[in-house]
Amino acid sequence: MVAKRELDGGTVHDLPDDLAAALRGSAEAAATWRDITPLARNEWICWVTSPKKPETRAKRIAWGLESLGEGKRRPCCWPGCKHREAGQ
Repeated sequence: MVAKRELDGGTVHDLPDDLAAALRGSAEAAATWRDITPLARNEWICWVTSPKKPETRAKRIAWGLESLGEGKRRPCCWPGCKHREAGQ
């Protein structure tokens, strides 16, 4: 179990509760999360929160946990957070 205080958000996006809960349940994914940059965390958060359907969001959280657990630092095939430039 990973403590909530160890999981920071991104440069523009705060860490949503559902993604934080999922990360706390996976030591491997949480370790990668803590190791990646705030900009990379921002990309993951935006990718997870961008779908309109809750089912798609749940699938992205599951895939994200698996990918982060394997050490992947960015979501695959994601053009990047469209909100980033507005927040920097």
